[in-house]
Amino acid sequence: MSKALLDEYLKRLKLSTVAKNYARAAKEAEAGKVGYEDYLCALLEQEVESKDSSRRKERITRAKFPSLKTLDQFAFDEVPAVDRKSVLKLFKGDYLNDAESVILIGPHGVGKTHLGIALGVQACQDGKTVRFFTAGELVHQLIEAKDNHRVLKVQEQLSKIQLLIVDELGMADCNAEEAKLLFQVLNSRYEKRSTIITTNLEFKDWTSVFCTAQLTAAVLDRLTHRCHIVAIEGESYRFKEGLRRKKNKSAA
Repeated sequence: MSKALLDEYLKRLKLSTVAKNYARAAKEAEAGKVGYEDYLCALLEQEVESKDSSRRKERITRAKFPSLKTLDQFAFDEVPAVDRKSVLKLFKGDYLNDAESVILIGPHGVGKTHLGIALGVQACQDGKTVRFFTAGELVHQLIEAKDNHRVLKVQEQLSKIQLLIVDELGMADCNAEEAKLLFQVLNSRYEKRSTIITTNLEFKDWTSVFCTAQLTAAVLDRLTHRCHIVAIEGESYRFKEGLRRKKNKSAA
């Protein structure tokens, strides 16, 4: 078989990694007296790893994280009040398989968004579809979709995402229409898909987002059932890090 024909077949099959490596691998296999099946298996293993890597990168891109954060970057020593064992357990991903939700609650600057993103990145690595929004961005998109008579389509798309991350819930109050649209998204995911919420609001104050006690109770009833609640307390480590940097610059 000619090399040109083989290259054409590999191109049509979209086996780019095999096409790139087969000639070199063939020489190595011949020199090492590797059998045909082992040679083929090694080539296909490289192809699978390459495609898996590409898919992971694509999932991370589509998630639209504002920045990439990982668990090993989280400063547990700066927020000793957080339940480290519970956080580490979440990164095993069982909550996703069980369609459970996660609420990260605490004051500004203690790492809620960091952990939310890190959980999202891990989910992407594990083959899950993820989408990150701030609460304000999500509400804006829903209102825009409603104005364009596309709200049902957008809600359907959101309901299919395996992990939806809603960051900074409570940073801005919602009106009644916005609260209802946000509730519909969360309700559509109940016991079907996982949602991560980060917020600085205690549950008793969620009426500032969902307007009425009745709607707030309905939201909390769905979110807190089959849910992991991680309370994070302490001073802002962003603020403390800023002070350290200022001190280091002054000492330099």
